[in-house]
Parts: sequence; C-alpha cells; structure tokens
Amino acid sequence: MKKIISIMLALCLAAALVGCGGGASSTPAASTPAGEPAEGAPADGASYTVGICQLVQHDALDAATEGFKDALTEALGSAVTFDEQNASGDAPTCTTIVNGFVSGGVDLILANATSPLQAAAAATSEIPILGTSVTDYATALEIEGWTGTVGGNISGTSDLAPLDQQAEMLHEMFPDARTVGLIYCSGEPNSVYQIEVVEAALQGMGYTCERFAFTDSNDIGSVVQSACDASDVLYVPTDNTAANNTEAIANVVIPAKVPVIAGEEGICKGCGVATLSISYYDLGYTTGQMAAKILTGEADIATMPVEYAPEVTQKYNAEMCQQLGITPPEGYEAIG
Repeated sequence: MKKIISIMLALCLAAALVGCGGGASSTPAASTPAGEPAEGAPADGASYTVGICQLVQHDALDAATEGFKDALTEALGSAVTFDEQNASGDAPTCTTIVNGFVSGGVDLILANATSPLQAAAAATSEIPILGTSVTDYATALEIEGWTGTVGGNISGTSDLAPLDQQAEMLHEMFPDARTVGLIYCSGEPNSVYQIEVVEAALQGMGYTCERFAFTDSNDIGSVVQSACDASDVLYVPTDNTAANNTEAIANVVIPAKVPVIAGEEGICKGCGVATLSISYYDLGYTTGQMAAKILTGEADIATMPVEYAPEVTQKYNAEMCQQLGITPPEGYEAIG
C-alpha cells in the first residue's frame, strides 16, 4: 500500500510540473515594476477631485474647459475626477456652485470666467483656485499695484489679447471712420477695463468714441441699435454676455450696415467682421498643466504668475464681410 501511494504522489507531482512548463511558453502579462506608478497616475497613488464652475455655455468657455480637462487627464489619468457645473450666466449661481465645491472638499477649483473667479475667491482662501477666460485679474479681484502674480491661493490664465493691437486693427480696416461705438456689459468688470484701454487708444488715433452699455440680454438689442445709429463702426470686447447674444447683435448690425470689430473669435464668428484671436482651448490646456503641478506639489500656486495666450492671430468673418461689402486686409485668416 505504501508503494502504491508513493507512485500516485510521484504522478501528481509530474503532472503539476508539466502544467507549469506549459504556461512558461506563453507571453507573460504586462505588469508595473515594483515601486513605479501606473501610467498617468500620481506616484503616491493619490486621487483628486476638481470642481469646474463655468459661467455660461458658449464656444470660447467650452473650449477652455475642454482644454483644461484634457491637459489634467493627460497628466494624472484616472486619478482625477471632475465635478463640472454651469451657472447659465447667473453670478449668484456661481456662488452657489462654488460653495458646494468648498463644502464638498474638492482639491482644486477651476473658475471659468470672471464671475466664477470672484465667487471662488470669496468662498475660500484654502483650496487652490485657477481662473481661465479671465481678462484682467487686477480688475476682477480689485488688486492694486499689479505685479502679474495674485498670490495666496489664486492663479490662472488670461484671455486678454493685446488691446492696442485691436485698436490698430480697427484703424487698419476703417481708416476713414470717424465715430466708434463701444458696446459692452456694464456688469462685467473686465469688459469695462477693456473698453477704457481701447477707448484711449482709439482717441489717440483721432476717433470719436461713445460708450453703449447694456445690463443683460434683455436690453442688448436696443443698446446696439442706439450704437449703430450713432457710429460708423462698433467695437465689442471679450464680453461673456455679448458672446452669448451674438445673434441678437447680428440682427441689428447687418440691416444697419455697421461693422463690428470683436475682442475674441466667438463673438466675431457670430456678429463681427474681424478679431485678434486667441485659442481658448490652448488657454485652458495651459491652465490644466498648471493644475497638475499644483495638485502633485510640483509648484506653489502662491508664486505662480498669471499666464497669457502664447500667440494671437488676425482673423475675419468671411460671411459677415461679404454681407457688408468689406474686403479684409492681406494676411488675415478666415474663421473656420
């Protein structure tokens, strides 16, 4: 009996060895070496939640949010999740959204446009805040002696295209114009800032400028009509309310045959003839790269300067130019 048991054990052992030998001929599964993180994940295995408050849905802000998420996902992979919310153009809703982020303990807040930035700054001094699609941080946050860095828990990117070059563009296209109507939302501090700078530049070129401010979408049509009646050409800055109501503006300026120089591409595409354009996707992408450095501890937000679009492009709206009988100067690129 002992002999029979010994033989059976020997046969079982041989079968096990054959099974192991058969597995050795297959391709081994890929694995992460000990001590190294999986691709796209932080080295310490941490996870992060990022709250995104976007003021309103339109092409420019949408592109900035997309670029931000793409950059941060590329850097951190599945370690980052987003709580993305839209305020539908309502500043008090921005406050509600941001307060929810704070109470929920998000790791970082993206404030897409000025009102979300102001709401976030009022809500927390601890959670890192990155702005994007914000024209002038000093104006938005009432900072005196601006040095390029906000400090504290705030930094971000600015969508400010060179305003002096925008004024020069208007002069290049309409050298014989005499009066320029400046259209903007009075409730957007960055719009007021842009108007002040462009107005000074245009007056220096000999133009007569008049401001036409609207408060919201309800009075934009009547305000634009008044501007058309009094002006040879209009200037609309990078303004969120205007960007969300380009059709209403176009419905007035086209019959009036009054051209619009726009502060950004989205507005120009809807109602303008030309703009000095930046890429909002690239702007958001840069913001996402900044966020990755903050979350992983590679950079201190308190010392991060506000960054700007790396390049600008002169663009024109072919359809609008055709309707108004305008030939864009050489070197301008058609808006796709």
